[in-house]
Amino acid sequence: MSRQLRGLYAITDQTSGEGGKLHAQVEAAILGGARIIQYRDKSSDQAKRLLEATTLLTLCQTHNIPLIINDDLALARQIDADGVHLGRGDIDLRQARHELGSAAIIGISCYNSLQQARDAESAGADYVAFGRFFASATKPHAVKANIDLLQQAKRQLTVPVVAIGGITPENGLQLVQAGADMLAVIQGVFAQQDIHHACRQFAKLFEDYQR
Repeated sequence: MSRQLRGLYAITDQTSGEGGKLHAQVEAAILGGARIIQYRDKSSDQAKRLLEATTLLTLCQTHNIPLIINDDLALARQIDADGVHLGRGDIDLRQARHELGSAAIIGISCYNSLQQARDAESAGADYVAFGRFFASATKPHAVKANIDLLQQAKRQLTVPVVAIGGITPENGLQLVQAGADMLAVIQGVFAQQDIHHACRQFAKLFEDYQR
């Protein structure tokens, strides 16, 4: 599996996949151009989360796309997912690396802190994520990050940089131009009526702008 982390990073929403639609939605996202999928479900229904994550892993493997599990190291290890994404208050990165192994993709939320990103890179993160950059329906009270931070991060870091938070095809190009290797999107993908088309619009940003 290619580990080149660039392009649309589609993050699932536990509400949009209701009624057994999640598999079809994620497949549409992949066919539309998503290059990495994150399974994000904050519910306490462990059986549901295990079933959905397992099903999505099979789908992603079919398309040679990495599946990352949000926050839940135990679930990532249980299904042998491609990696885990960790935020504030989650397990230590080095512990996650110890448990998942050297091949796992481990991403870290750094919010609006360049120093936190530097520390994550030093600790062995595979990518760092900044945001929110725009108003976000998923996390309306998240700290604000700016374009200058993204530019500084790209100059100072060697790991891929992810931008997240209220990103649309209309505002995403400026983030790609500023150095974002990936655009992480939830509502802009899974809340759209035509998921395939939405993902094509995001994918086109990377196709049109080649650094």
